[in-house]
Amino acid sequence: MTVTARDKGLVACRECARVWPVGHAQCGVCGNALRSRDTQSLQKVWAWWIAGIIAYIPANLYPMLTTRTLFHTSEDTIIAGALDLAAHGSFGIAAIILIASVVIPLGKFFAIAYLALAVRQGARWPPGRQYVLYEVVEYIGRWSMIDVFVVAILCSLVQLNVAASITPGIAALTFALSVIFTMLSAQSLDPRLIWDRIETQDTKDPA
Repeated sequence: MTVTARDKGLVACRECARVWPVGHAQCGVCGNALRSRDTQSLQKVWAWWIAGIIAYIPANLYPMLTTRTLFHTSEDTIIAGALDLAAHGSFGIAAIILIASVVIPLGKFFAIAYLALAVRQGARWPPGRQYVLYEVVEYIGRWSMIDVFVVAILCSLVQLNVAASITPGIAALTFALSVIFTMLSAQSLDPRLIWDRIETQDTKDPA
């Protein structure tokens, strides 16, 4: 039978991992509020997840960059810009943009939804693998703004008044919002709920 910290009357701080007896309202090390489980965790996860999906749709439909030269103005979406780069032989940069802007965001959406459903209904993956997936999503989240950084750098470097200029499109804002909402969704998931499935299985199937 699996014994958890909650069974032993303990609660861990989610910020500094210091363990305290149940009943402490606040961590004595970092001051974070102590809760054995966040009972509103899944509601917050789905709320931020839906907001991220809503923001991600216009991020792929509207221009990410508007490029103006002396005789020409072009507006490119994320995918159109990557395909244009590939057409000019920059396959590596095009691949990086597609991976950072399409593959990783969609992967995060699927991963967070899978973890939320697994906490709610159970899943074939054992809790250990689910927790690794959660850590991967958390780690990738901090690098998801690479597109926004590239746009900001390009806009600051290419400002030649009449000759040429690059300005961010509305997709840059919605993409940034989508990344932020996705990060909040992942952070709203209480990872201790993943391990509670073990307790549930032990209760159903006592040794």
